[in-house]
Amino acid sequence: MAIRRAGAASGAKAKKQAQPSPSPASLEGCLKITTLNCNGLRSAEKRGFRRWLRRSQPDVLCLQEIRCTPDVLPTTLARPRGWSTGWHPAQKKGYSGTAVWSRSMDARFTVGTGHARGDEEGRAVGVHLPALDVWSLYMPSGSSGPERQEWKFVYMQHMDEWLARVLASGRPALVCGDINIAHQAIDLKNWRANQKYSGFLPEERAWMDRLLAAGWRDVFREIHPERVAYSWWSNRGQARAKDVGWRIDYLLATPSVKLVHADIEGERGLSDHAPVSAWITP
Repeated sequence: MAIRRAGAASGAKAKKQAQPSPSPASLEGCLKITTLNCNGLRSAEKRGFRRWLRRSQPDVLCLQEIRCTPDVLPTTLARPRGWSTGWHPAQKKGYSGTAVWSRSMDARFTVGTGHARGDEEGRAVGVHLPALDVWSLYMPSGSSGPERQEWKFVYMQHMDEWLARVLASGRPALVCGDINIAHQAIDLKNWRANQKYSGFLPEERAWMDRLLAAGWRDVFREIHPERVAYSWWSNRGQARAKDVGWRIDYLLATPSVKLVHADIEGERGLSDHAPVSAWITP
């Protein structure tokens, strides 16, 4: 995500809270769902993507901003051993794109959400497991100018309708990815200075309000209602070292998903985004 960051201002009043980590035994038997904007899958591989994947061990992995087609990847990424993979690259080379990987061999995939421009940009791909649907979603950024922000609003309206259909289906589902919106003041460092900037506009925050009111759950905030934690940092001004960030990567769950835990991993160097995970009972 490329957000034009406003100057320094005081952050959210909530303090960083030390949350007790669940014991490994308490997570045994859970499905781990992880989302990561990899900021270019080939670049992420050079920064240790596969080493991280072996350590993290998700059961379903949602990737955004892959910026490539599978045919240009090494076999270890294009057809990774032990994974079923669904890909939705953008038609424009080196741009956008999503993927979803599943450890289940009993998986079906759906590419796109039916919006012509969104599907051209590779904005969403889903995997259908026997008892769960998981979608990788990459919402547009509006930070580069008014035209891009208008496109973001158009896609938000489309997603309103699409997310309502997913919710109405009654199937347990998770929609995971880079939403490019910080929902509340706690979700970005300099919230006062950024209220007129894309990613924290009143219209964008109201859109998030509507999703949650309709029944979608922000699983990280459900587990950590007061924790200050971010998932994206600008490459400018030592933002990551100073932890001047935004929480714009989400796992959104339908009401029937049985949530056990959620966390933002402190992985540095893999991407300008951090991996975000949820553990659920099957």
